[in-house]
Amino acid sequence: MTDAPATHPETDLIVVGSGAAGLSAAVTAAARGLRVTVIEKAPVLGGTTAWSGGWIWAPRNPVVRRAGIEEPEDAPRRYVQSVLGNHFDPDRVDAFLAAAPEMVGFFEEHTALRFEGGLAIPDTYGDRPGAGTGGRSVIAAPYDARGLGEAVKLLREPVRETTFFGMTIQAGPDLRAFMTMTRSPRALVYATRRVLRHLRDLAFHGRGMDLRNGAALVGRLLRSALDLGVTLRPGCAVTDLVVEQGRVMGVTLESGETLRAARGVVLASGGFPHDAARRAGLFPRDAEHRTLAVPSASGDGARLAEGAGGHVDATQARPAAFCPVSTVRWPDGRVAQFPHIIDRGKPGVIGVLSDGERFCNEGLGYHDYVEAMLRTLPDDAPARSWLVCDHRFLRRYGLGVVRPQPVPWRQWTKRGYLRTARSIEGQARQCGIDPAGLARTVTDWNRHAAQGEDPEFHRGTTPYMRLQGDPEQKPNPNVAPIVKPPFHAVEVVPGSFGTFSGIATDGQARALDAQGAPIPGLYAAGTDAATIFGGFYPAGGIALGPALTFGFIAGRHAAEGGA
Repeated sequence: MTDAPATHPETDLIVVGSGAAGLSAAVTAAARGLRVTVIEKAPVLGGTTAWSGGWIWAPRNPVVRRAGIEEPEDAPRRYVQSVLGNHFDPDRVDAFLAAAPEMVGFFEEHTALRFEGGLAIPDTYGDRPGAGTGGRSVIAAPYDARGLGEAVKLLREPVRETTFFGMTIQAGPDLRAFMTMTRSPRALVYATRRVLRHLRDLAFHGRGMDLRNGAALVGRLLRSALDLGVTLRPGCAVTDLVVEQGRVMGVTLESGETLRAARGVVLASGGFPHDAARRAGLFPRDAEHRTLAVPSASGDGARLAEGAGGHVDATQARPAAFCPVSTVRWPDGRVAQFPHIIDRGKPGVIGVLSDGERFCNEGLGYHDYVEAMLRTLPDDAPARSWLVCDHRFLRRYGLGVVRPQPVPWRQWTKRGYLRTARSIEGQARQCGIDPAGLARTVTDWNRHAAQGEDPEFHRGTTPYMRLQGDPEQKPNPNVAPIVKPPFHAVEVVPGSFGTFSGIATDGQARALDAQGAPIPGLYAAGTDAATIFGGFYPAGGIALGPALTFGFIAGRHAAEGGA
């Protein structure tokens, strides 16, 4: 925290970070007439949002309501309260549920951001009161990056692991076409056209220009920021907040430059997934944990807030949004993590521990998979599990970074990522799994799977699980036998998309001091702020939904004068 003279360049609002939350705050404030500066530590914009699937949980939003989906106003609240239990925070949850539809409508009306509705995407826990069966999610419509002009150079590129040579594929009809291209002429034509367009873009632009998922969201927000005159400053690190008479009035940069802001500062720097010291005190089995967040998300927001009198709320049930990941080693020596989001729910794969036993319903959410792993494993056992399938599964759906047919797969066996054997016992020995235990588990699984049943964990019994499956698999889209050799397995360990613990805030996105009072001029949104969902994962899009919404709330509050 520093005091600064009043002679330095001034803007109205400074936003630290350029992911969904930061750009949402910047665009909202600029659209309401403020002069806004976005400061980003990395040389490119977009944060972890640019790498994400891009889904946004925003119940009762105008996109899905136009599609004819109406639901009782209290249904989303009842669902969230049921999932969160004692972690339910009515002030912030109610603020989110009220503002989320307004946020979607505002961006549609005043910016370049356009949405498509997730009309068939259900909430994770379909047996809970108020659970939605579809229509609570939106995603940014695909965007042609040519619309950014030279600013496309500022856009963070997608990661190799979750794309096809840099081409992003959107969950839904887009992904389904690629998954069925060897069985459907129509899907083959669609996928071929997309690949050819991508190859053309690589040749002429050096990157994919057909933006989907989180990249489309960032691209559209970036276009909106440019249209509204937002000043973008990538490659700048903030070292301190400027506080005068108890109010946050600007920032000091690593270069020594001081920037003043009449309406305050929004912290949206991506949480602390790469802050080793803070993680060590909060993350279970932290030494074995792998993060999917961008390297620049190293806890700057939390540190800055604490320097101005704020504090980190670490009371959540879990400190991060968990996801099972597998480690990918590329021929050039680069090591990365692959998030197992889609494959676990497909029919014909199971997750086991080193004793060969299943430990969870693999078709539930990714957060639940890691929760179950950590809960089941003894403290002295390595934090790892294995996803096991047969050859039919591998070629039909892929497994981790291994793509389905017609993409070759044997290279991944040679690299040690995919463990392959002609028998279940042989595969178990390759993986360090108890052979008798795995053989017994697969035999039991196959006996019930032949009837489409899973009496142990009940896969395929909720709308969420069935959506993750394969509708062509009868009678249960999530269950199929594991019978066709060779058999394959991938090692999976605990990972996360980003942090749940974060700066304590109120329903206006204002950072709070130790006594629970707002710190004038200081806001926090995205994963810099503590999650409103108490460390649980009730639906897909529960990171980006609040990020966009509380960014919108912060920008609006600052434009209205702040407090």
